[in-house]
Amino acid sequence: MARVGIVGSTGRVGNLLIDSLLEDTELTLSTVHVYGELKRALPSDVLVTNSMKALLENCEVVIDFSAPEATQELCEAALKNPTALVIATTGFTAHQQNLLKEASQEMPVLYASNMSAGIALLKQLVEKVAATLKDFDIEIVEQHHRHKVDAPSGTALTLGEFAAKGRGLDLDAVRVSGRDGQIGARSKDEIAVMALRGGDIVGRHTVGFYNDGEFLELNHTATSRETFSKGAIRAAKWLINQESGFYSINDCLGI
Repeated sequence: MARVGIVGSTGRVGNLLIDSLLEDTELTLSTVHVYGELKRALPSDVLVTNSMKALLENCEVVIDFSAPEATQELCEAALKNPTALVIATTGFTAHQQNLLKEASQEMPVLYASNMSAGIALLKQLVEKVAATLKDFDIEIVEQHHRHKVDAPSGTALTLGEFAAKGRGLDLDAVRVSGRDGQIGARSKDEIAVMALRGGDIVGRHTVGFYNDGEFLELNHTATSRETFSKGAIRAAKWLINQESGFYSINDCLGI
């Protein structure tokens, strides 16, 4: 069985990954990376380490649900020890995004801001609707739990990118992430990406297309974080058989 390492093992999804991998029949948990203390018991043959080098030397694929700084450290170490990487962290800087691309030249890297199959399909639907309903205004709203540290969510930004792609636009040039005061009328091309935070909402994304007399809304709601952990495990099983390159969850699902 292929050996898997986890970065972000002390997080909510990290804990679910550990549970799932301990029961998986195709993958085996070999290593967990921690910066502080892992407050749960693991089998004696699972390595617990704060060294990215040790992590990479002890596994064949890494699943990363951590923070941008940790992912950067992982990629820098992986350039010296190429290993298949499944990256689900969000909130990257431009430099960190470029580092992912650089790593993908030496190893297979699958990056997805959301590991769910539903979001993978939603991205394609958003692009098609944006291209078809050219006169409709596009507004995106995402909702997450109170503990989420980045806004808008990586998933919302990805949906915005696919909406912009359908219109032949650059999201960075047309994105609005807040409105306040006398801002004037909405421009034709702008795409709003708004964030709501509260409670224990796992994740909800709405992409709305609004016109005079009618509107269309596409919704995705994650009701359990297992959606993300199981999606990442599915991606890991697929990625270990791929050549070096930069992949998405859509590649993994064949859609």
